[in-house]
Amino acid sequence: MNEIASVVPASGDREATMPRKEPTQRRSRERVERILSCASTLIATGGSDAMRMSDVAQMAEISIGSLYQYFPDKGSIIRTLAEKYNALGRECIADALQNVSDMKDLQSSFAELIDTYHAMFLAEPVMRDIWSGTQADKALRDIDLHDSRLNGAVLAAARLRINPAADRAMLESSSFLIMHLGQATMHLAISVERGEGDALVETFKRMVLREMLAG
Repeated sequence: MNEIASVVPASGDREATMPRKEPTQRRSRERVERILSCASTLIATGGSDAMRMSDVAQMAEISIGSLYQYFPDKGSIIRTLAEKYNALGRECIADALQNVSDMKDLQSSFAELIDTYHAMFLAEPVMRDIWSGTQADKALRDIDLHDSRLNGAVLAAARLRINPAADRAMLESSSFLIMHLGQATMHLAISVERGEGDALVETFKRMVLREMLAG
């Protein structure tokens, strides 16, 4: 929901979530992307717990010292990957909702969006691995919360276009909650058996669509 620039969380904890060395030159940016690509491959193969900085450096064909110039520890790599996946999700949400013009269109687009998100979670092992560890990492929780706020703002804007007379504060609050509960639903859905997970996603979809109609 490939990759686009990461966004710094609202908490402002930049050192905890971003690379130590900001890549400004093309060669440096390409090196960072190669590091992240190698880390993704290692996570997809053995999980983030088993990933070692030395393995990332070896696969990226750089020295361990060069790796630490960009990422001070494994957690900074994982959090940067999380931000990149979140950025992809925001792009997908913005594209899906930018042209909705009535409630029927909004419901249809949002329902399709939920299915797209679910499919991404199921298909992408790195995304599943990263977000399964969200509750154990405060920086990841902050990233997740910031992402929900941004996505909620996009949803609220779409709902206000359809109903300009609606209570703006109420729509913003409920849209923020919808997006955050959506992420929680995806986390839960990939933690249980596939059939139960599919049913949970469908239940969330029905609940959200009823809330939109009520709003």
